[in-house]
Amino acid sequence: MKLPPLFEDRPFVVQLVGAIVVPVVFGIVTGLALGWNGIVYWILVGPLAIIGGFLGGMEHHGADEGFVRGLLGGLVYGSFVLIGFEIVNTEAKAYLGEPQVGLVFATTLIGGVLGALGGAYRAKVERDQAGGAPPTASAAP
Repeated sequence: MKLPPLFEDRPFVVQLVGAIVVPVVFGIVTGLALGWNGIVYWILVGPLAIIGGFLGGMEHHGADEGFVRGLLGGLVYGSFVLIGFEIVNTEAKAYLGEPQVGLVFATTLIGGVLGALGGAYRAKVERDQAGGAPPTASAAP
């Protein structure tokens, strides 16, 4: 399996876009969707955000680095979901708990977990490709 380039090996501008601009824009779009259409909101906040968090973590050496990336990405994303929702200035078309800032806590924690899973997956694939996979138990004769 071809892994994405490591985040630290990317040019600064690409790092800035990947770590800040993408979560900001995606968060605003998700917040706008929250005020317009509940189904679109759940698609954005569900499968697409989950894939993004995992893939962001895959750009790092292991679970610890992926966790930090996921925490920061989730914090930025969740904050801008609320900002996008405020831009629409209408009633939410999907459930948004009270206080609304709870969304930011949730996206931060979930982002950290997803980033860690992505980083751990990358570490496993790199080990397997290097031939350093842990031995499997063989069946007794």
